Amino acid sequence: QVQLVESGGGSVQPGGSLRLRCAATGSIFSINTMGWFRQAPGKQRELVAAITSTDTTNYADSVKGRFTISRDNAKNTVYLQMNRLKPEDTAVYYCNVNARRSLIFSYADYWGQGTQVTVSS
Repeated sequence: QVQLVESGGGSVQPGGSLRLRCAATGSIFSINTMGWFRQAPGKQRELVAAITSTDTTNYADSVKGRFTISRDNAKNTVYLQMNRLKPEDTAVYYCNVNARRSLIFSYADYWGQGTQVTVSS
């Protein structure tokens, strides 16, 4: 099975920074898109950032210029560098990986356990 392990969440003051990490382990043949979603209390889960197998990136308008997504293919790891954090960034952040376990299977989405990010004074 494919398992995603997240780390790097925490509590910071507005303007601070955090770096989230998500490592994919298990039987993985190839990885397509990797990304980060977040869900704040009372809100829908939303895409924060995504990065394709060709390193094309996509960001939510609310985080453009502040967040940077990157990946290390050798480690099957995706990162989210979050700078100039705002209170509205407070949410549970979930890692998502679109991966293929073997040529027998098609690509499927896998999710991390979620990590809390809290931005407050």
